[in-house]
Amino acid sequence: MADYHYVYKDVEGASTEWDDIQRRLGNLPPKPEPLKPSAYSPAPIDVDKPTKTASWIDEKTEEELEDLEDDRDLDDDRFLEEYRKKRLGEIREAARISKFGSVVQITGSDFVREVSKASPDLWVVVLLYKDGMAECSMLLRCLDQLAQRYPATKFVKIISKDCIPNYPDCNLPTILIYNSGAVKGTLVGLHPYGGGKCSPEAVALAFCQSDPVLNDGRTSGESSRKAVIDGVRRKFIESIVKQRENDEDDSSD
Repeated sequence: MADYHYVYKDVEGASTEWDDIQRRLGNLPPKPEPLKPSAYSPAPIDVDKPTKTASWIDEKTEEELEDLEDDRDLDDDRFLEEYRKKRLGEIREAARISKFGSVVQITGSDFVREVSKASPDLWVVVLLYKDGMAECSMLLRCLDQLAQRYPATKFVKIISKDCIPNYPDCNLPTILIYNSGAVKGTLVGLHPYGGGKCSPEAVALAFCQSDPVLNDGRTSGESSRKAVIDGVRRKFIESIVKQRENDEDDSSD
């Protein structure tokens, strides 16, 4: 028959009356102090370490967002990692779209670098002008607006005789349209845009009759050309409707 032995263990720190007497007589060592767990103390907060949130990511530059690719904290937080990628894409898209956005003054020595040797996929609109000519100022105002609307197209202006010596003033303003280092179109005077009624929409339509010259960065090729033409037509219709409404208001008065 198996011999079973049981070992009973009392509650930690408990003591019998007999043990207490023996301790007072010095026959037993003092009763050990009961074990007390140390008080909870939270880890110190590093005030210099930023809290990683969406707003924290919004403040980062493109280079800083690229450096965060191996950040372990972001790897453990799927939302922040996805937000980082989304924000990085937005910054790159904005940089691509906002490539130019204004009409830049160049000189004869700049022409080859800024125009002839421009990127093959880039359309360049060159204005030959002369200071003090009303027709040149009128067309330049239209180009200023178009440069803002279509920042993926490069717009430059150059004094005519700095570009072509002895170029006749009667041909001003002149537009040269370049692509892949070659002239793709030449527009002389204001006649191509309706003469004295020159408007940004008329200029845009003239530029895009056969080539996708104007580009806002969101479309390319034939899609860009079609988008420009559709937009111009829509603005023309809106202006006609508005003019009729104004005429009706005047007649009712």
